[in-house]
Amino acid sequence: MSLKLHKFGGTSMAGADRIGHVAGLVGAFAEDHDTAVVVSAMAGVTNRLFATAAQAAARDGGWAGALAALVDEHVAVAVALDVDDVAAVEAALRADGGQLRDLLAARAVMGGTLSSLDEVIAGHGEVMAARILSAKLGAQFIDARDVLTVDDDGGVLTVDWATSAQALDAIRQPKKTLVITGYVARTRSGTPTTLKRNGSDFSASIFGALLGADEVVIWTDVDGVLSADPRRVPEAAVVPSLSYEEASELAYFGAKVVHPRTMQPAVQHGIPLRIKNTFNPTAPGTVIGPSSSSSSSAEASSSAEASPATSTAVQVVKGFTTIDDVALLNLTGPGMAGVPGIAERLFGALRAKNISVMVISQASSEHSICFAVAGGDADVARATVEAAFAPERAAGAVSGVSVQGDCAIIAAVGDAMQRRPGVAARFFRALADAAVNVRAVAQGSSERNITAVIDGAQSTRALRAVHAAFTLSATTLSVGVVGVGGIGRALITQLRSQRAHLAHAHGVDLRVRAVTSSTKMRLGEDVDDVGAGSVSSDLDAFAAHVRAEHVPHAVIVDCSASDAVADRYAGWLKSGIHVVTPNKKAGSGPNARRHAIEAAARHSGARFYSEATVGAGLPIIATLRELMRTGDRVIAIEGILSGTLSWLFNSLSPERPLSTLVREAHRLGYTEPDAREDLSGQDFARKLVVLAREAGRDVELHDVVVEDLAPGTAFGLGIDGLCAALADVDAALAHRQEHAAARGEVLRYVGVVPERGAPSVSLQSLPLSHPFARLSGTDNVVAFRTARYDAQPLVVQGPGAGPDVTAAGVFADLLRLASHLGARV
Repeated sequence: MSLKLHKFGGTSMAGADRIGHVAGLVGAFAEDHDTAVVVSAMAGVTNRLFATAAQAAARDGGWAGALAALVDEHVAVAVALDVDDVAAVEAALRADGGQLRDLLAARAVMGGTLSSLDEVIAGHGEVMAARILSAKLGAQFIDARDVLTVDDDGGVLTVDWATSAQALDAIRQPKKTLVITGYVARTRSGTPTTLKRNGSDFSASIFGALLGADEVVIWTDVDGVLSADPRRVPEAAVVPSLSYEEASELAYFGAKVVHPRTMQPAVQHGIPLRIKNTFNPTAPGTVIGPSSSSSSSAEASSSAEASPATSTAVQVVKGFTTIDDVALLNLTGPGMAGVPGIAERLFGALRAKNISVMVISQASSEHSICFAVAGGDADVARATVEAAFAPERAAGAVSGVSVQGDCAIIAAVGDAMQRRPGVAARFFRALADAAVNVRAVAQGSSERNITAVIDGAQSTRALRAVHAAFTLSATTLSVGVVGVGGIGRALITQLRSQRAHLAHAHGVDLRVRAVTSSTKMRLGEDVDDVGAGSVSSDLDAFAAHVRAEHVPHAVIVDCSASDAVADRYAGWLKSGIHVVTPNKKAGSGPNARRHAIEAAARHSGARFYSEATVGAGLPIIATLRELMRTGDRVIAIEGILSGTLSWLFNSLSPERPLSTLVREAHRLGYTEPDAREDLSGQDFARKLVVLAREAGRDVELHDVVVEDLAPGTAFGLGIDGLCAALADVDAALAHRQEHAAARGEVLRYVGVVPERGAPSVSLQSLPLSHPFARLSGTDNVVAFRTARYDAQPLVVQGPGAGPDVTAAGVFADLLRLASHLGARV
């Protein structure tokens, strides 16, 4: 039978219940293959032993009691597990305690700071844990100090493979199951030593090689290697397979993967490593092997099914990781170009001070060398480099060393990146879309890793942005909704009903995190209530909450009709917040504000979408933009652009006068909050201004010639006051309708944007054969007469009023934004 080696860490060995669970797993493994087990100390024991050693070194007599309690706890675990021959196990554990007592007494005599003896003391935790598990299994107990021989050359451990193999062969019994202590070893002279902190994984791969294992399984508390830190990217998924090189890259940049030295024996002997979860043993885990295709096709398939993010993207980039608290230093000077040995002197000086350089970037001009170090090393690094180049600085050949603190490193890792064009472009586009400032870039010739240095405060946002850009998780938008009237409520309801579908089918997470009315607001992580909360509205606090650093993209949807809110757009866009709105005040207000909005969007890269300002959900602005972009010339735009007025004149009759219809339209949600806005023609005129500006006309609202349908009627009367004031209008309008009917015509409120001259909106009498005369309900209609569409205009027609229709248009803009950000919609 083949042999597999399993390594269980401290969380897997945390007390009697967990050790019993491990024993059950190992017993099942032994039925299928020869089994060896390497164990860590029980959770927390290593740290406690280091603390006890520190007590002894400080000549604190409490160390003896701490040791006795620790030994008693191990004995209690053995008793609770009901191991065979518990008396013998207890005797062995107390003998281990006796050895520890002697070592700690010696430590008390030595005093002083941390020594190698402390590590030897701490290594007894593995010894005691292995004794208990081997007794529970009836397996052979192997103390690695009797087998594993290592050389320690200045902290670099080298395994004496021949001596270790001979020692293992000499003591190995013909049993199927072995339980081996992790972490501990011996020197060539036989002195106990350790593989240093976190050395149990290293022990596992070493013994896997010594035993000729087919696979080394490292059991931990996660389902495998994740595509990103789940504390920052909750959607992070398990990566089914990694190559040794991919795993090393991720580990270097701080991902929770096996340590690079753990992989050395596995790489040398071609042994796959598998990361699995003790608490979820049925999960397939992550396989780390010679290539990234080490996992079975079934595992890859199950991963693809679990996440609609597609397996293709997962093959390109396996994961993303970050290192925080980084400083970026830049050595510059005109005398550096073409001078041999500059880099050697720079990095040689840093090496002499034991400063590790994480990222290096140098332009081909050789005018500067940029490098990143740990934040705590920044001051020493700067002083070191300045001293090394003091002569050049004095001569003006080197300008000096600048330091940028509070940075972070973000890295993308994947073997397949070198075979797929455009990976770097997508990576940096995602950072740009999330308004993340890139300070330095590095990519090796292997193209397995793309690294960027960014502002530390943007680390989480950057990580989530790139993770989503490669469809390893949903594209998440933090959404804030201003206005909880009919449109705002309808939008939130639509978002809530479609959220699960969008996330599963399209990888889009539209997360409403803030809602505000003019007086109250509600903030949270996932606001599913359509009403505003009890906190006083504060648009600055509202925007700051929407622009949270842990969500990569932020968008504010303005469903109000407020000029004051429209005044905020430019500032929001400058800060990187996208804006979507059906509020016509922004597009039809002062030209200076419109230009500020456009400039802010261009400068920041944030997007401004306003399709729903004209025609609700109809693609009127989009159609006009396409005509303009393709070089067509707009001769005239004509249409009925008020769903409210369309419905009113489609429904007008002697039996149903205007005052009656206005009340009904208000009840149905067709009108503006103040229906007088519709009747005055001002709302219609704003839409004409929006279209005129889209067509290249630099017009203002006061330029539009408007026929007021209710002249002399005041604004702000409320629906009851307005309908009462419309009595005189009813009679005049009925008279005009009677004359139109006598000619076989109907009344329609029509707007026109000519190529030259003032836009206008007026009540017209049209023959029944006219396209505008055949509308029904709240239909809007726009006819574009252009150089290409002159003989027969291009017509866009459909429902153009009501909160649900308008909200759907806003929803469509949100999806356009998500698509721009890389979502598959």
